[in-house]
Amino acid sequence: MESLFIFIQIILINVLLSGDNAVVIALASQKLPPAQRRKAVWWGAGVAVGLRCLLTLVALTLLTIPYLQAVGAILLFMIAVKLVTDAASNSHGKPEFRQEVSLGSAIRTIVAADFIMSLDNVLAIAAVAEGEPVLILFGIALSIPMIIWGSQVLSKLLRKFPILVYLGGGLLGYAAGEMVVHDPGMVKLILHNYPTFQQAFPLLCIPLVIIVALLRLKK
Repeated sequence: MESLFIFIQIILINVLLSGDNAVVIALASQKLPPAQRRKAVWWGAGVAVGLRCLLTLVALTLLTIPYLQAVGAILLFMIAVKLVTDAASNSHGKPEFRQEVSLGSAIRTIVAADFIMSLDNVLAIAAVAEGEPVLILFGIALSIPMIIWGSQVLSKLLRKFPILVYLGGGLLGYAAGEMVVHDPGMVKLILHNYPTFQQAFPLLCIPLVIIVALLRLKK
């Protein structure tokens, strides 16, 4: 009975954590032709789940390394800015940003972002599972349909309502901010003296991603 309860918790956590992955896949694949878009969704979902399975097994060790999450947060922030800039370029008439997106480049972007986000996400799963790798891996495998379905729905919404690109980029900015405030090195170095700023920083990263992307478009 206890194992069943843990299993249900893992499923719920995976459903919640799949949101960021779905946003990345949707943003990265929306400019692809329909056939390639489907491939990017499947590859992206597979990579997201595979990385989560792998990193869950070493999450507790990785997340104690000072500044690792902070470095990942910077990379995720840069990816978020790039995705927003690329996706918004058509509506801003900036031909220099209108690059043809290939399946390979979309998958590389998805893999990079998934890897960075998984470092933070898997800690919750590892904590709930209490050292039961079978429950962890099985629960994560069940998140595949959520990521695939979620990214397909988001991709359709982004094509229909381009303004949602900024919301998606803001969500990735928030995820980057969360990684910074949970980094043990950053907490010890600066953040423990400023608890209010520690709480506000992820929220500040939401408009920051959008502002940086808009500045890139105006250059």
